[in-house]
Amino acid sequence: MADALDKELRERKEREKDELYALDISGVEWHSAPGTEEHEERVEIAHLPGGAVAMRSSLDPDTVLRYTEAEWRAFVLGARDGEFDLEPAPHNGGLAADAGQ
Repeated sequence: MADALDKELRERKEREKDELYALDISGVEWHSAPGTEEHEERVEIAHLPGGAVAMRSSLDPDTVLRYTEAEWRAFVLGARDGEFDLEPAPHNGGLAADAGQ
């Protein structure tokens, strides 16, 4: 039964991704971090139906990644928790966390 549920979940996620990439996003409004200039390299996001999000680089606007609401939520929570920090810090398992031991 678990295998059938896993298969059903994989198929549902694949359908969601197919539908997400089939959306026409030519008219979406792109947003970037406040304070960035038009000529600066920056990440831009657009909000899509159903809580989904599209993301692109200002230097390569034709390459667009799309995330379901669940994927985007997981990414944002991970970023807030420091999972993607380039410099290790105490809150994300960096060396400074070991110094207190």
